[in-house]
Amino acid sequence: MFKGGMGNMGNLMKMAKQLQKQAEKMKKEIEEMEFKGSAGGVVEVIVKGTGRLVSVKISPEVIKDCDVGMLEDMIVVAANQAIDKANETMEKEMKKITGGLGIDLGGLF
Repeated sequence: MFKGGMGNMGNLMKMAKQLQKQAEKMKKEIEEMEFKGSAGGVVEVIVKGTGRLVSVKISPEVIKDCDVGMLEDMIVVAANQAIDKANETMEKEMKKITGGLGIDLGGLF
């Protein structure tokens, strides 16, 4: 027979709620952070932790000798790099909270 009854279940529920609160707080903090991506040393992109694009900077030298297709590709590369950094940070911080157990905290992510 299962020992501990509902007391253990109550403790597990409390712990899950605490983890969920920690995860929600961490998610909000990361969403406000900015992540930088760059390509070729001439394009720099900054995104928020939400994945929203904040800024794009292009070196003036590139514009002089502009190959539009290459410039567009570099912007995409830099943006994806910044978004990947934001996602990796979110995953890393989530693992810290859950101890890497793969616990689903209410579909937060």
